[in-house]
Amino acid sequence: MAKPTGKQQKRIKKINALKKESRKYSVKDGIFSTIKFSLGDSYIVPFAIAINASNSMIALFSSIPGLLGPISQWFSSRLIEKYKRKDIVSKAIFFEILMWLPLITLAFLFHKGIVTSFIPLLLLIFFTFYIIIANIAHPAWFSWIGDLVDEKNRGKWFGKRTFIFSLVTLIFTILAAISLDFFRKNNYTMFGFITLFSLAMIARIISGHYLKKQYEPKLKLKKGYYFSFSQFIKKASKNNFGKFAIYRSLMWFAASISGPFFAVYMLKNLHFSYTTYIIVVLSQTLFSLLMIRAWGKFADKYGNYEVLKITGILVPLYPILWLISESPIFLILGPQLIGGIAWGGFNLAAGNFIFDSVTPQKRGLAVSYFNLLNGIGIFLGATLGALLVKYLPITFIDIILFIFLISAFARMIVSLIMLPRFREIRETKPFESSKALRHLIPINFKIPIIGASQELVIKKISHWKK
Repeated sequence: MAKPTGKQQKRIKKINALKKESRKYSVKDGIFSTIKFSLGDSYIVPFAIAINASNSMIALFSSIPGLLGPISQWFSSRLIEKYKRKDIVSKAIFFEILMWLPLITLAFLFHKGIVTSFIPLLLLIFFTFYIIIANIAHPAWFSWIGDLVDEKNRGKWFGKRTFIFSLVTLIFTILAAISLDFFRKNNYTMFGFITLFSLAMIARIISGHYLKKQYEPKLKLKKGYYFSFSQFIKKASKNNFGKFAIYRSLMWFAASISGPFFAVYMLKNLHFSYTTYIIVVLSQTLFSLLMIRAWGKFADKYGNYEVLKITGILVPLYPILWLISESPIFLILGPQLIGGIAWGGFNLAAGNFIFDSVTPQKRGLAVSYFNLLNGIGIFLGATLGALLVKYLPITFIDIILFIFLISAFARMIVSLIMLPRFREIRETKPFESSKALRHLIPINFKIPIIGASQELVIKKISHWKK
């Protein structure tokens, strides 16, 4: 291969500098986008509960947007053929910002007692439009960010990025919950939601400002890069990425059976305050935060598939642990601990697996089809959950807890059947349990066990695995 000329070397150096600067802007953009999510998206279901939406309708807040969002990605995936990726994302953000205005208006109307019986349905309609608009940008953004991050350090960079965003989520979601409880105690709950949604809109405006500062590498689409969704489906069961996509969508189906009802269970059945509710919810984010950088380094060294294998077995434990106790302390140290460790690694590895499996030219298409499959899984799972909570004649146990059990069983079956069907795509170091565990555990914390060192614990675990 010919050595680059001096002019080419300068150009490469300039592009690398632009990419490095853009990654910094991407983090700033992501921080404010995370603030938007923490103050806005995270409180849509509590808002729905506050305006007296039924349990089955709350499930629709996952199922309908969960399907229509990825469908919009499907239609928008080819926009990168005609328009710059930055332009697509910027315009989508503009309309996403505008969609906060009707959501704010609904909170005001409910406070005034105007058309209150229709507001849950209107919320579902406007939130669905919001999700559709936000998803239009995703294929272009995913393709764009993939070109800004070097393949070698992808797991480490995304792990660090996720760590920062998780910390921001913790801070702002807790502040939002404390604010909501303050407004509720003073009988101004709706003004609490108006405040949060307004701040979410402002945060998204700032996020869009930093996004526009990012450099967009030129995307060269080779002739014949396009493949249809039907072609993707036909070949899915025969290729590695397709099998992984099927696994992820089936896991979304299984998780979505119970997903919409954790908030309902805490706020309606257990009568948690907003602050208690959000502390329990965010404890999972905290545990994910403590492990995410370790998962990133682990994935770079041993591969994303090994992360998926470990976390895919842990994920089914999460809903089962909710049956043991109603104590917030137990919920934090039991299911939320396991869920944070498992879902943090699972989602990081799943995202990186797409980058590793798909060429840059096909990345936008592949992620749109991948997310469409996931959307179908979410829609079917949440719809099944809505039907079960409404029609299943269960009396020996709380119906929501029974749905948690069904979801756990479904997750377990999906992992046992699908995980052996695909493999790691990158060249990685051989997975040896003792070395791998030693690499994963000490990064974030030491295990304080009386009478046994951490080294001994790792040796014991390795012995059991053998």
